[in-house]
Amino acid sequence: MNQTICEAIQNMHLLSFNYKNHKRVVEPHTHGISTTGNECMRCYQISGDSSSGKVPGWKMMTIDKITDLSLSQVKFSEPRPKYKKGDKHMTTIFCEL
Repeated sequence: MNQTICEAIQNMHLLSFNYKNHKRVVEPHTHGISTTGNECMRCYQISGDSSSGKVPGWKMMTIDKITDLSLSQVKFSEPRPKYKKGDKHMTTIFCEL
């Protein structure tokens, strides 16, 4: 799964997956280890459902809650506004825009 996420980030491809029983489509921006020790992904959700009801919007996804991950051939063109390289909520970053 890590390789797919990093490939999507490096090539600016959308990802789709199920997360907490909600189908989501996201623009992945950063993948790493959170300050709480969980493998995670900072992403901008562009479509699908969310338990918070806030779509579109920024999300921090815990990787072990992701199922049915799929790399799309659809690309996004640039980082979203308010994206900051070196996410302060991650102690280790595997890959980022």
